[in-house]
Amino acid sequence: MDKIIVYTAPSGAVGKEDFAVYVRIPGQAWEKLFVYEVRVDMHHIRQASMVYFDMAGTVEVRIESLKQPIQDAVIRPLSVSLPFEHTDQTLTFTLDRPQKLSVEINGERFSNLHLFANPCEINVPNPELENVLLLKPAIHRTDDIYRMLATPKAEGGMAPDTIYFAPGMHYLEETLLQIPSGTTVYIAGGAVVVGSMVCDHVKDVSIRGRGILFLSGFHRFSAFRGIRIVFSENISVEGIITLDPPHYSIYLGQSHHVNILNFKSFSTRGWSDGIDMMSCSHIDINDVFLRTSDDCIAIYGSRWDFYGDTSHITVRNSVFWADVAHPLMIGTHGNHQDNGDTIHDIVFENIDILEHHEPQPNYMGALAINAGDLNTVRDVVYRNIRIEDFELGRLIDLRVVWNKDYNPAPGRRIENISFEDITYNGDTRNPSQIFGYDNERAISNVRFTRLSVNGKLILQPEIGIMDINEFVHRISFDA
Repeated sequence: MDKIIVYTAPSGAVGKEDFAVYVRIPGQAWEKLFVYEVRVDMHHIRQASMVYFDMAGTVEVRIESLKQPIQDAVIRPLSVSLPFEHTDQTLTFTLDRPQKLSVEINGERFSNLHLFANPCEINVPNPELENVLLLKPAIHRTDDIYRMLATPKAEGGMAPDTIYFAPGMHYLEETLLQIPSGTTVYIAGGAVVVGSMVCDHVKDVSIRGRGILFLSGFHRFSAFRGIRIVFSENISVEGIITLDPPHYSIYLGQSHHVNILNFKSFSTRGWSDGIDMMSCSHIDINDVFLRTSDDCIAIYGSRWDFYGDTSHITVRNSVFWADVAHPLMIGTHGNHQDNGDTIHDIVFENIDILEHHEPQPNYMGALAINAGDLNTVRDVVYRNIRIEDFELGRLIDLRVVWNKDYNPAPGRRIENISFEDITYNGDTRNPSQIFGYDNERAISNVRFTRLSVNGKLILQPEIGIMDINEFVHRISFDA
């Protein structure tokens, strides 16, 4: 059954007027989407556009370019191979399933249109039920929220276990909402919440909806992340969008059994990574879009207050756009005071990388493992990953390192790394590199199966494509 759900933006939402965007079920009337402004790229902050809606079945999309005639256009990821038609002012296409797309007019990637066609929600909370705390648009004192969560709506009734942010603008007066165990936070489509969500020593929490967490304007060195999940378990994040967090979009520390689904985020500031995890296990990241000004995904061992190995991490069916640093990063931080950590059993699968831009050679690598701090990184699989032409960086960077900026000690080893069906089409001025540190801190058992660079199958470490030093053992290439 064909279906569209369009959300009205609240008064006070920051819009952009480069595009007008409409959607419809074939044969029905067009519905106009609100075009949000999203800030991108720390190197030179610019304002791009973003729209979102929910869909099922078949949906038609019409995009009008309001600021420039359309001479040419591209819709990425290129792997979607989405057919479209355009005139000098209008671009049209049809979707038969939810997608996360970048629509780029006349080669412009920094004032582009990000289009998020979400699947329709299931099990949406009913704000009229007794267990739901309905918050209408307002400035909210978090102490009042905590008090209402502890108070039944009616005498002899139950206390709410769901916080429902209704459509409209919401401001958290203390900026941080500490979510109790067993609570669902629902941010409705058309809601914008100015503030940050925190899960600290809790379990069984869900943060979901179709709304926006808005953090633009907070100080860049503040502790505010979009969502902080620390010392917690059984946490889920689904469907929401985070705009311009001063620090990580989602920050995970010593937490376990976390599911992140259909999450979208944009950032423009130093250390504004996408999803970072320290000393975590059993993390599943699925169907996310991250356009960030630092690493999109970073997987570490011990750091700050968090101690222990990191393991059983899955990242799949996602799109990454690193305006700065690495799209996918493993290994920098660990417990250098106590024999390091082991970071292991990690899978990256069915991923499109749209950008990688890093001028510092020590931080290049679209697919990067930099084992420092006595860490061992092992049993990592990169499978079915498509990397499009990027501005500046290198495709693969595997190194046992002693990064003097971050590591009091070098890493220990990297082993059992598998690359399966990796394709890259773009510049190779900076070759991939696989470097052990010394005889005792080596890299071993690296397997490439169907590695393709600019349409050519790579069957050996070719000059100009890949550099390998003498501390790498048992590396293979297979068709």
